[in-house]
Amino acid sequence: MTLIEAIQARHSVRKYKNIPLPEDVISTLSQKIKELNAEGNLHIQFVTNEPKGFNGILNYGVFGGITNYFVVAGKKSDDLDERAGYYGEQLVLLAQQLGLNTCWAGLTYKKVDGTYSLADGEKIVCYIAVGYGETQGTERKHRSIADLSNASSTTPEWFNRGVEMARLAPTAVNQQKFYIEYLGETGGKHKVKAKTRFSLAGYTKLDLGIVKLHFEIGAGKENFEWK
Repeated sequence: MTLIEAIQARHSVRKYKNIPLPEDVISTLSQKIKELNAEGNLHIQFVTNEPKGFNGILNYGVFGGITNYFVVAGKKSDDLDERAGYYGEQLVLLAQQLGLNTCWAGLTYKKVDGTYSLADGEKIVCYIAVGYGETQGTERKHRSIADLSNASSTTPEWFNRGVEMARLAPTAVNQQKFYIEYLGETGGKHKVKAKTRFSLAGYTKLDLGIVKLHFEIGAGKENFEWK
């Protein structure tokens, strides 16, 4: 499964089967976490066989069977949420390639003592549930390309492909509060800008990180620079 295929196949799943993760899958995900933490200056942690993180009152009837999850954390900074989204989604897509299902969780989780550690100045941004879903999830409605970007018949084909992949990015409560703009070519480099829009639900910076990753996968990082 390619990354584009993983993007197309992946949907949020909130209820999971009671099937332990194989050791080779745990090892693959753990190695990826080490790489992402180093590259993204994060402190993502992998919690396995722990049933309490998603069994709180807020989760009753919403989540079920979750015993494995990623704790996405890092040192407090203005760009922490965006980095958490960008690198956390890389884990999500890898999990999809490994035959697993996932769900981002911004509030509906419970911090369980002893399952994670935080250094001075660090905070938890979100959790990501992972495991074998009872279903493969369902596709949600998406805003139109015109709502999300200035893509058109006159913008480069790679830009249009990137917007289509960004359109499939998971966002908090499916809000899709982002806009991607092709700015033209300057100094031999195509420039692209991605920005958040106002949202009562919040989490727009986290969403933007996920969106940027999806755009890069669709467009090809070699074709442009972020403005």
